[in-house]
Amino acid sequence: MNIFSFKYRKSNNFEQLLEPYFDQLYRLAFRFTTNQDEAEDLLQELLTKLYPKQDQLQQIEDLKPWLARSLYNLFIDRYRSSTRSAIDLIDRDSSEKLDNLRDHAENPEELNTRWQIQDLLSKAMFQLSEPHRILLILHDIEGYSLPELADVLNLPLGTLKSRLHRARDGLRIILTREPFSSIGRVTSERQQK
Repeated sequence: MNIFSFKYRKSNNFEQLLEPYFDQLYRLAFRFTTNQDEAEDLLQELLTKLYPKQDQLQQIEDLKPWLARSLYNLFIDRYRSSTRSAIDLIDRDSSEKLDNLRDHAENPEELNTRWQIQDLLSKAMFQLSEPHRILLILHDIEGYSLPELADVLNLPLGTLKSRLHRARDGLRIILTREPFSSIGRVTSERQQK
């Protein structure tokens, strides 16, 4: 009976240690995979691998970037193994949206415009190369600082700055191409109203 209480206590400590990061890790996994099931599988695999290493996790000072790096590395490993197989496990055309939280204060037209812009931005992001897309997700969407990203991605700070610039420039170019350039912008017709 002491063994079970010890295991329960150890499990409880694991939950307490990682619980503040669950939502952030899930959002990150979802943004990497763009699929709810794949994101849940990725997060579950990460937690399964971390569970036996609880004592080591408690020694880490800043757990947030370390967990993001572990999740990113796991995603890259899964992505590489899926590209080697004939089956593509990442559904990029998934209609599921993580951020489809409705704000009832907005009128339907504003809500529709916001959804259109979000959809276009999502499609444009997938036209970027994988490293640029991941960097924009981590920095601009999830809010990681460049020093944290240098640690997460194991890249020099100067390289990250230039990649971030190229990623943003690439996204800007994609969004100014047709059909992206006409949607979500204020037209002369709207200005007259």
